Amino acid sequence: MFKAYKTHTVMKGLAFGIMTAAMLLVSACGSSTTTQAPAKTEQTAAPAAEGKSVTLTNNGIEMTYPTAPERAVTLNQHVTEIMLALGLADKMVGTAYLDDEILPELKADYDKIPVLSDKYPTKEVLLAANPDFVYAGWKSGFGEKGVGSMQDLEKVGIKSYLQASSSMPGPTIDDVFADITNIGRIFRVEDKANDLINKMKSEMDQTLSKIGKVDEPLNVFVYDNGEDKPFTAANNYMTSLIKTAGGKNIFDDIQKGWAEVSWEQVVSRNPDVIIIVDYGDRTVEQKRNFLLTKKELADIPAIKNQRLMVLPLSAASEGVRGPIALKILAEGLYPDKFK
Repeated sequence: MFKAYKTHTVMKGLAFGIMTAAMLLVSACGSSTTTQAPAKTEQTAAPAAEGKSVTLTNNGIEMTYPTAPERAVTLNQHVTEIMLALGLADKMVGTAYLDDEILPELKADYDKIPVLSDKYPTKEVLLAANPDFVYAGWKSGFGEKGVGSMQDLEKVGIKSYLQASSSMPGPTIDDVFADITNIGRIFRVEDKANDLINKMKSEMDQTLSKIGKVDEPLNVFVYDNGEDKPFTAANNYMTSLIKTAGGKNIFDDIQKGWAEVSWEQVVSRNPDVIIIVDYGDRTVEQKRNFLLTKKELADIPAIKNQRLMVLPLSAASEGVRGPIALKILAEGLYPDKFK
């Protein structure tokens, strides 16, 4: 799977050595619906005319991309899949941090790219790949346990981008489209970005047409993990997808993206359906058995009717899997409409 890096000239090697030392020094010194227009526009890039720089504000930082990156590293699965879906595998020199299997249609291209780490690579490993661009899906990628801040990378000549839709409260699919548009502009593949967005919209519209009008959304509880207190989705992308699929997250009034709640709150909000997030150390079957045998939940409709469904975390991340997640949710909420 790993491919050899190209041989560099002596001068480039010297420059890279200086860059590596500088990076390490910096580190040591301190480390909805598919038709609704996106409300958050902070991350939107200026259009890229032929031969022109692209400037955008991302994660509160204004950054200019004079040319399209040639040596990109991606730090999370959902942004890796965006790059691959845009046909940018030949511009990638490393990936990291998978949550799930790569989509089958992207696997062949993915297998050509070096995997730098199972989780986040160290700064030394990142710099050894000699990237000119780093694309993180989560803020943690540019945090203390990640590869360093966007500002630190900029100081050693590495441009970066943080998936804005993964870093804001209450993102919708339109915010994901805004990120895809920005990556298209940064890499000067705007047409491919538009094609990808239109493909995703078309697939989601097919699902929505089967759902039809929903007069009374089903109440949904998202179970991620936790026995004494459940950890659940709140004001995040999954909640937006549930709403689009004709459901209502019973904890959509909590402003945080994810929250710890009580079982008493779950019972009082009386969910019709429970979504089990396929992620973490416990298997789906373990989570399912725990919920079905928990006495406090015995009388809620979701348990009485055994309406428990599974959603992989990879499907609910802000990437190209929005249509997949929407279909899974819609089929689980309204199975009769998909027969």
